[in-house]
Amino acid sequence: MSFTIEEKGRPNTQEYRVYFKNSEGKYISPFHDVPIYANEAENIFHAIVEVPRWTNAKMEIATKDPLNPLKQDVKKGNLRYVANVFPHKGYIWNYGAIPQTWEDPNHKDSDTGCCGDNDPIDICDIGNKVCSRGEVIKVKVLGTLALIDEGETDWKVIVINTEDPEAGSFNNIDDVRRLKPGYLEATVDWFKRYKVPDGKPENQFAFNGEFKDRDFAIETVKSTHEFWKALISKMTNAGELNCMNTSVSDSPFCCSAGDAEAVVKSACAFGDEEPIPSSVDKWFYYDQ
Repeated sequence: MSFTIEEKGRPNTQEYRVYFKNSEGKYISPFHDVPIYANEAENIFHAIVEVPRWTNAKMEIATKDPLNPLKQDVKKGNLRYVANVFPHKGYIWNYGAIPQTWEDPNHKDSDTGCCGDNDPIDICDIGNKVCSRGEVIKVKVLGTLALIDEGETDWKVIVINTEDPEAGSFNNIDDVRRLKPGYLEATVDWFKRYKVPDGKPENQFAFNGEFKDRDFAIETVKSTHEFWKALISKMTNAGELNCMNTSVSDSPFCCSAGDAEAVVKSACAFGDEEPIPSSVDKWFYYDQ
């Protein structure tokens, strides 16, 4: 199963969008139409890369837009870029989401005591390759960190790209600790401090910032898949979320290929990118 992207608008502007197509060239939603499993028997999942490693633009699946293209997050009217908080440069993994999952904001997690953040579940790919924006990769789940972001449960699932030459050596969170020493500590540090440059307090974690293992993480991913099933079948109120899809045949939100194409055609034509603000490359240091 292969996927391609089509860019619309001018990169580094608020109109920029990245739409997805399946192997037949038909437009799809990365949120709803890319299958969660690449190999269900082996618990291999698909993941959508929203932010390639070392980059700063806070790209994300636009959960409220038709067909859910990637777009850049906007805060206070400005495009959002994550600061370089010493000693990190942008994102320190390929960052993205697992499709066909949803962290239900009406469900209070029994472990964290907080409700979901209304988004697909997030992944941090620790593989060696720097992926490209919109790339769909196959991943092994290794563990998870439970970030409490402004009172909401925001799972960060640690994964490795199955195509990574070292993927066979990574099967659980302890393998990351052993083979990439310091990376998990850096991950906690990154999530704790990345909003401080915006004037916000440090983020908090459930489980005292300890990572949960592979089995716990896989069960967490599977539970968010069940929440998504309720969402896409209208058993749960979607609120502002856009559930338009082209492949979930029993979903009341399923649309025709023509309807999907019309969405993309209505978007701005692809154009030259705007320069990234010089402030994005600045270095932010603060004493903890």
